[in-house]
Amino acid sequence: MQNIIASNPANATDRAFGTAEIKLLVLDIDGTIAGLSNDIRQPVKQAILAAESRGVKVAVATGRMYKSALRFHSEIGSTLPLICYQGAWIQDPTTQKRLRHLPLSKQTALQLLEHFEALDYRSLLSIHFYIDDKLYVPEITAATRIYAERSGIEPIVIQDLRRDMPGEPTKVLALCENPEVLHGLLSSMRKRYTPAELYLTQSVATFFEATHPLASKGDGVQYLAEKVLGLQPAQVMAIGDNFNDLEMISYAGVGVAMGNAPDGVKAVADWVAPDVEEDGVVAAIEQFVLGDR
Repeated sequence: MQNIIASNPANATDRAFGTAEIKLLVLDIDGTIAGLSNDIRQPVKQAILAAESRGVKVAVATGRMYKSALRFHSEIGSTLPLICYQGAWIQDPTTQKRLRHLPLSKQTALQLLEHFEALDYRSLLSIHFYIDDKLYVPEITAATRIYAERSGIEPIVIQDLRRDMPGEPTKVLALCENPEVLHGLLSSMRKRYTPAELYLTQSVATFFEATHPLASKGDGVQYLAEKVLGLQPAQVMAIGDNFNDLEMISYAGVGVAMGNAPDGVKAVADWVAPDVEEDGVVAAIEQFVLGDR
């Protein structure tokens, strides 16, 4: 296969990759198509619509809850199933059919809760459990209020989650304003659990997330591309900005990291786009979908 070297507007190291026609474009939400405003800017919407007019199918893959991600899915005109909760939940908004759900067992969720409660810095953490697309918390902290406002979700308080947890969580999230605390938590939890037991990641510097071991965006995108659409990885382009996007960026034939992504994410990408506040998704779509390759 003939390869090309793409020019990189973010001055990252250029890489060679195949020239297969892109049939599926997968987009993260926060830090990718939505920046500080929590909305999709008009140039980004226009670029996505232009890609769709070329016959490219567009999907959303996010760590957000299903109900929180729906408005973004609708705004970009996607007709595909929505990949949410890091790939643990895939649902078709048109038919309301849930194609995949990989929750954590109650036993594992309770182990995580006990571990959090035993930490010396427990008071610094805000704990979130996501069950049946609802958010359950033991208390509403300042971090929870900010999260709920951005997500458009009303938290449900259950003070004793150990006793009253209403089901198997799709995801467990720990928030902390100090990224170093969560980096240490992630390191310790990766020593406690193998990748075959839990998928652990930081979706942003202040979010520690735990899901089913087969629930990553990479697994979700592979399911959508291969099982639902019958595509090969070379026909997929994925754009993301953080460590929970690593797997889908690595899976895709064209993996793009945003300019605001950490260096560790940029290192695995084929191309680095400008910052989200500079509409980096537009540049990526122009480079690989709308331009002459």
